[in-house]
Amino acid sequence: MNFDGKTIAITGGASGIGAAMARAFAEQGAHIVIGDLRVEPAQTLADEIGGAAVRCDVTRENDIQELVSTAETHFGPIDIFVSNAGVAMGEPAHAASASDEVWHLCWQVHVMAHVYAARAVLPAMIARRSGALVQIASAAGLLNQIGDAAYSATKHAAVSFAESLAITHVDDGVSVSVACPQYLATPLIGLKDQDAERHPSLIRADQVAKAVLEGVSRGAFLILPHPEVSDYLQLKSNDYDKWVAGMRRLRARAILDTGSCLPKDMYKLV
Repeated sequence: MNFDGKTIAITGGASGIGAAMARAFAEQGAHIVIGDLRVEPAQTLADEIGGAAVRCDVTRENDIQELVSTAETHFGPIDIFVSNAGVAMGEPAHAASASDEVWHLCWQVHVMAHVYAARAVLPAMIARRSGALVQIASAAGLLNQIGDAAYSATKHAAVSFAESLAITHVDDGVSVSVACPQYLATPLIGLKDQDAERHPSLIRADQVAKAVLEGVSRGAFLILPHPEVSDYLQLKSNDYDKWVAGMRRLRARAILDTGSCLPKDMYKLV
C-alpha cells in the first residue's frame, strides 16, 4: 500500500506510538487527523505535520464519528483508521482486585473504541472496496501482562475483534492489521526514549511506527515489532501448562527482584 495522499485517522495520536505513527505516515505523504483527549499537544503535532486535530474521547461513539467527519471535511474519505488509544492501570492486589471502573474503562478503550471505529468507516470502505483498519493491541493480547488482568483480558478481546474483521471483510477490499508490541518506552508506563537505550527488550515508539507502516504496506494481519513474541506465542501454543508455569516463575522473579509486577519494571526481566 502506498500512503501518499491517503487520509489517515489516528486515535491517541498526541504522544507515544500514536504521535510516532502520525509523523511516519505524514513523511510518506499521508494526510493525518489526530484524535486525542489532550487537544493542545494534538493540535501542536497536527500543525507540525500539516494535519488536523480534534478532541476525541474514544469511549464515546459520537466522538469517533466526529473524528471521522473532521477527517472527511479536511481531506476526504478515510483510507486508514488507526485505533491506537490505550490505558494501563494495573491492579492493587489479586488478579480481580481492579475496580469495576478500571475494567469498564479498559473494555471501552481497548475494545468498544475499535468497534465504534469500524462502525464509522466500514460501510464506506466496503462500498469503495478499499480501506484499512489498523488496531494497536499488545503482546499482552497474545500472551499476558503480569500484574494487569484488565489490560490483558481486553487486549485479548481486541486481537479477537481484529481477527473477526479480517475474516469477514478482507474479501470486501478492506485490509485489517493488528500490531502487538511488547515493552516500549512510552509515557503510558512512565518511560522515555532514553530508557530504551539501556535495555534490549525495550524499544522506542518510532520503531513500533516503522514496523506498523511496513506491515500495513504489505497487507500483513499480525505485526510484531518485537519478533521474539512469535517464539513466545509458539511456546504457549505448544504446551499451555508449561507456558503458564513459566509465567508464574517470571512473576515470582519480578516480585523478588523489583518488589512489584509493574510494567515499568517487568521489561527488565525479559
